[in-house]
Amino acid sequence: MEESAVRRKLSQSRPVGLWLLGLVLLGFLVGGSGSGLATAQPGADDGRNFAWQRAAIAHAQRMRAFADVDRGGQPTPSLIPGFELSPDPTGLIATYQPAGNTVTSESPFFQDLGTNARTCFTCHQPQTGWTVSAQSVQARFAASFGSDPIFRLVDGATCPTDDVSSLGAKSRAYTLLLRRGLIRIGLGMPSPTQFEIVSVDDPYRCTTNPVTGLTSSTTGIVSMYRRPLPAANLGFLSAIMWDGREPSLFSQAVDATLGHAQADEAPTPDQQQAIVDFETGVFTAQMFDTKAGALDAQGASGGPVALQRLLASFFIGINDPLGQNPSGTPFSSTIFTLFQPWASLGAAAGALARRGSAMAGGTLLRDTTPSRESVARGEALFNETPIAITGVTGLNDVLGQASIPGFCGTCHDTPNVGNHSVKVPLNIGVANAGADSPPGLDISGLPVFTLQCVKGPLSGQTFVVTDPGRAMISGNCADIGKVKGPILRGLAGRAPYFHNGSAATLADVVTFYDRRFGIGFTDQQKQDLVAFLRSL
Repeated sequence: MEESAVRRKLSQSRPVGLWLLGLVLLGFLVGGSGSGLATAQPGADDGRNFAWQRAAIAHAQRMRAFADVDRGGQPTPSLIPGFELSPDPTGLIATYQPAGNTVTSESPFFQDLGTNARTCFTCHQPQTGWTVSAQSVQARFAASFGSDPIFRLVDGATCPTDDVSSLGAKSRAYTLLLRRGLIRIGLGMPSPTQFEIVSVDDPYRCTTNPVTGLTSSTTGIVSMYRRPLPAANLGFLSAIMWDGREPSLFSQAVDATLGHAQADEAPTPDQQQAIVDFETGVFTAQMFDTKAGALDAQGASGGPVALQRLLASFFIGINDPLGQNPSGTPFSSTIFTLFQPWASLGAAAGALARRGSAMAGGTLLRDTTPSRESVARGEALFNETPIAITGVTGLNDVLGQASIPGFCGTCHDTPNVGNHSVKVPLNIGVANAGADSPPGLDISGLPVFTLQCVKGPLSGQTFVVTDPGRAMISGNCADIGKVKGPILRGLAGRAPYFHNGSAATLADVVTFYDRRFGIGFTDQQKQDLVAFLRSL
């Protein structure tokens, strides 16, 4: 759509202002009822975690000028069982609610609180680990001819100005959502800021159009494209959203309703509480693998029931390697112990399985021992492989060490969960572009931003990235490209991976780390690591 036409549509749209109620309520939200991370995170009083909201929500509301042609509602089951198995590409993923069943008609998480027929359930569904996968989005597009509420211009399209007048046009408009499961995140340039965006290679003309994007090198909206994070296992979070911008789950519920759902007003405090209660009461993990079988068999502790039991012992800083563990307990690189019993199954287990198959005529049972041993070897590799950590902003620069001896668990330290137990956004290279593009990852089709630092200790330096990351919240050059490491449970159901969907498979994830840090995994070790990761 031409810029002049865009401006006319915006001038004709009705003014919206009730969304301001959401910003007014944030003081209540961070100090509201509840406990732990659901109420407030470390750094929740950081003003930078609030400043972005006004511009982002105002932008989403203004984009209502570009009306969706589809108005269909969100298909929703009547009940989310207390325990439920759902097929995913490598087996079965499970949802567990210790409090029992959820009747969806009674939960605001599943209710249409906005103006575009979206609900929280639109982007957070059990069969994909309470997020969405590219595969699931493609299936929804085919089933609904692109009318499912996930396909809305505000952020499902590459830009709200996209043409969606035909099925072919829709497939182009929603290309990043279909190919990578990416949602557009429109954030205002931070103020004050240490950097200018001096150029943008924007295939969608969303950031480069002054009506929907930047109005100067330091003002306006920047459109980035990110994977929705799971709305489960949230009691283990140390940071909310990829860039840690949300101070609490309450504020996130408000901002998602006013932004993604383009609501006229914020959800009520009771609705916010109900949304947070549901999210913090849902656990997900892989339960069955097509090769290894049941992931809680023969002494293993896979699945969401065992995961939920870990919450009682979790605290911010647990097993942190950089001295932020309040208990003072030394860091251990042995992060995962779920499948240690499978490391010593040995020949006896295989012989037993073969005897069982023979007794059943060779048709009912199979020997899962080799696959289970592979999972156990992958877990050991994750725990024990030494890694020379180099070029990671947030670690090497902060510690003043060009190379840090570490492990996978240096950045994925929460025991049997795998995220960082403190709020430490990092750039391991996934956000980089140009000459420093991440090895083995596919960043094609993503916009590329060139940022010039004009203030602060990094003044004079230039960064080329597909996503400025935490810097869009802090305004600091040191935060360019930084995002958090997500929880690793339930990975099999939610491809593609990384914040920008640049790894299509878990094998791509392993290859990236191997090449990025020069680890030197053998082909067998790579296979074992994938077997382990898909079992989480």
